[in-house]
Amino acid sequence: MRWRKRIGEEGVEWPLTKTIEAGRFSGTITDNALKRVAVDTTVMEKNIAHPTDARLYERPRPLLVGLAKQAGIESYARLAPRLAVQVGRYAHARQFKRMRKALRQLRGHVGRVRRDLRRHLQEIPPSPLRERVLDALWLVGRLLEQGPKSRDKIYSLHEPEVDRISKGKARVRYEFGTKVSLATTLDGGFVVGARSFPGNPYDGHTLAPALEQVEILTDTRPSLAVVDRGCRGHGAEIAQVLISRQRRGITPARAKLLKRRSAIEPEIGHMKSDGRLTRCPLKGRIGDAIFAVLCACGHNIRKIFAHIRALWALVIRFIRAIIGGADGSLRTPRAA
Repeated sequence: MRWRKRIGEEGVEWPLTKTIEAGRFSGTITDNALKRVAVDTTVMEKNIAHPTDARLYERPRPLLVGLAKQAGIESYARLAPRLAVQVGRYAHARQFKRMRKALRQLRGHVGRVRRDLRRHLQEIPPSPLRERVLDALWLVGRLLEQGPKSRDKIYSLHEPEVDRISKGKARVRYEFGTKVSLATTLDGGFVVGARSFPGNPYDGHTLAPALEQVEILTDTRPSLAVVDRGCRGHGAEIAQVLISRQRRGITPARAKLLKRRSAIEPEIGHMKSDGRLTRCPLKGRIGDAIFAVLCACGHNIRKIFAHIRALWALVIRFIRAIIGGADGSLRTPRAA
């Protein structure tokens, strides 16, 4: 955690700047390509289990019991060991009345352990253990007080800053992580900007900071940004913004550029499958910011290597053609 705080998001953007310079030097991207970008957002999930109510109420109990044992305080260590399992069984059998009763019992047991530990808090001398106990009590208190429609809900004890983001699909309704904005060139799909936005902001509000990051990293102000319909009402004035399905002021040349907007979708897919953008293993919001930029660096490096391999294949084919032509010219024709 110390090295993440010491480096920070601005420090880890330095490798991304170097990959952009390497892309320019190798010919993977050109200076003109940096002036036209496509911007889109995606969700980078956190490395947590799916936050069911039973799991959220069951996880604090062994945590508080373990802290109480370290402090030498006797606490409830065997309260309702099967309640969390029974909640899932009741839900599967569609016995929701029994399920809600089991959840209330499980929540009551967690509150009982928390109140017991608070009563014995004066017995713990000032130490790092006492600070851990206070943090755990405050976190569990927030968990027990939150309701179905509460704001800033806790979905994981070891990652309390995780956001719930609606996915809009029937098979997966929500994703638990943070929103990441990615900016790629329209020609080539080279990543020139990657930034995390905690708090699940509106996509249009992320466009101006994303374009500002592109200008800082590339030393080139983008003249055109192509986005989807989620960025309507963005208010960005750094570059001209074309929104998908836009009709007003669209020329044939701009229509071709709008068709290139969807090219960022497979680039995001490659970053998730090949670059591990699907799930962030680093802790905290600083870890989210660092991991998003590192995934962008890895994507650019793969792009550069693919370009170099293509150049070497072209050079080898050219050399073989020259050698084959030279050998053919030295051969004498057969006599009839």
